[in-house]
Amino acid sequence: MPRAARRAGPVLPLLLLIALLALPLGPGDQDAGGGLTPADAVSGLVVLFCAVRAVRARQRPLTRTAYVVLGLPVLAIAVAALGAGSASDSLQGMVRYCQIFVLVPAAVLLLVRDRRDFRLIGWALIALGLYQGAIGVHQYLTGTGASYAGEDVRAVGTFGATDVMGMSTVVAYGLVCAVALALGDGTRRVRLTALACALALLVPLALSFSRGAWIATAVAVLLQIVLAGARRAVRLLLVAAAAAVVLVGGFGVGTSMLQERLSSITQVTATPDQSVTDRYTMWAAAADMWREHPVTGVGLKNFPAYRDSHASLALSAGSDVAGAGAAFHRQPLLSPHNMYLLILSEQGLLGLVAFVGAWAALLVRGTRRLGAAHRTRRGLDCALLACALLTWQLIDFAYADIGGPSTVLTAVVFGLVAWWALAPAALDEPGATR
Repeated sequence: MPRAARRAGPVLPLLLLIALLALPLGPGDQDAGGGLTPADAVSGLVVLFCAVRAVRARQRPLTRTAYVVLGLPVLAIAVAALGAGSASDSLQGMVRYCQIFVLVPAAVLLLVRDRRDFRLIGWALIALGLYQGAIGVHQYLTGTGASYAGEDVRAVGTFGATDVMGMSTVVAYGLVCAVALALGDGTRRVRLTALACALALLVPLALSFSRGAWIATAVAVLLQIVLAGARRAVRLLLVAAAAAVVLVGGFGVGTSMLQERLSSITQVTATPDQSVTDRYTMWAAAADMWREHPVTGVGLKNFPAYRDSHASLALSAGSDVAGAGAAFHRQPLLSPHNMYLLILSEQGLLGLVAFVGAWAALLVRGTRRLGAAHRTRRGLDCALLACALLTWQLIDFAYADIGGPSTVLTAVVFGLVAWWALAPAALDEPGATR
């Protein structure tokens, strides 16, 4: 076995999981329900591999704090599963939530041994973002993307027209990781390479036409720049401004459609289009469900069943889906496209407090370790990466929820965040073990 592969041994399953998200999805994998994808199947194998490895080591795999933080949502999930419409919905809902927020993050926490492993996964996310972004740019230039404003120009990568948020999420993760590594304490070559990757990822992110991803990325990157130090902040803001001038003026990225999409961010309450109207209507429906079932919600996977009885007549029958190899069809609106409201409507206050409490704990502990990384001058890139990814995800959850083939990558991201916030090895010298 090559030395590099032997060194990366425990995290190879995680790298394989990330690599599988580069595969094009078949029609059956692009349905509205998200389906079982190869990445989902491998995530189960990763959890199994991690469990067997922990048993063979005969050691307590997690700290008490990690058990509490990662286990906090399990109780709320179990209670909400009791209110599901059927045994099948109950089982599917429990498995999905535990996969994304408990099991896969715990596996990442256990398999990542030190900051070198952590950075390796960060580079893997960057590579995936560049690959999906390159496909997205090609789709825009050749008119083979998803339909947007009557033209097949929306960059969606291999995720297809039914998961238009997939590519933007992957590209945004990669961009956040690249900025963190560019701001870190690595060699000059590493920092310049990461900066070049970050600038390259700006193009497909813009062409995704995803307003939620734009907002979350802008806030996360600005936070990274500020936390890295004043001098670096000024330099990088100048580089970003220059890159924007080149992209918009030199390469014509600032098309009329892109400019219109940007301006719509501040105009969504003035003359909203049907997609915005649908989103507001579903948000109101989710809030109404919670008011009727404030403690435990309406039950896992029950939002579609309660939607029509709580939504106003402004809600359309579904969203238009076309392009990127898919024939025109109407995709039913089965969730509020807001993770907080989805949890609140289906799991009530019990679920929202459990999930938000766990995420807040990760944010607080991660931020504390960011301060320690500044003081010790070790692991600043890892700290910026973890804190910014969590910030990005918490902001994006205001515009999106779990669902679709790219969701398994969200679980990996929560695992990286959990490792930085909870693992004893996070602030040790590189190469340290638990």
